[in-house]
Amino acid sequence: MKYGTLYLIPVTLGDENIAALLPTSLPPDVIKIAQNLEHFVVESEKSARQFLSAIKTAKPVRELTLSLLNEHTLDKDITALLAPLLKGQDVGLMSDAGCPGVADPGAKLVALAHQKNIKVVPFVGPSSILLSLMASGLNGQQFTFLGYLPVDKQARNMKLKEIEKRSQAHNETQIFIETPYRNQHMLEAILNSCNANTLVCFASQVSLPDELIVTKRISEWKQSALPDLHKKPTVFLLLS
Repeated sequence: MKYGTLYLIPVTLGDENIAALLPTSLPPDVIKIAQNLEHFVVESEKSARQFLSAIKTAKPVRELTLSLLNEHTLDKDITALLAPLLKGQDVGLMSDAGCPGVADPGAKLVALAHQKNIKVVPFVGPSSILLSLMASGLNGQQFTFLGYLPVDKQARNMKLKEIEKRSQAHNETQIFIETPYRNQHMLEAILNSCNANTLVCFASQVSLPDELIVTKRISEWKQSALPDLHKKPTVFLLLS
């Protein structure tokens, strides 16, 4: 039997007024394919239903099959998510925001699909990480995405000094994120831990109406009005 195809479906970076964001976020061909899929693996049902309702799927959303894959999913349970694909049915993989498989638990399903020789097709869509790097003016030839830094204040400050040294040694942009309600703590930690000449970009609410992407040296940030990043999805970029 021929296996189905695993389509990696990007979604908008904001979950409010999705319909208004779609024209600038996803190509029409991507939306068309997503509209006609009946099986999805999603990070959360709520955000997936909002997106699928906004793109007006061929079948009512309530009739679609949504299977969960998130940070709480056990590795032993991921194999079962391949069942429709092994039966020849196509499946769409979606993250809560942006591109699936990038800083996203969906990567584990993609890895299993490759092991089973299931075709994987990625689609163009918004990635806050890539868009932030593009707009930062920092080195886009050499960069590292670090995910989340330590929560503990002392460990976080030590990590910032460590990645600043790495950036300086390799001329490499360091990219990381934080839980939105801790963004202001991260901002303060960066200003207090990094050298005056280090370039830092705060990229907040990327692709949304209140988007803010600004790059300055630490010395300049300390003399400027600081952005309010509280509870706003933000990407932090650093180049020393």
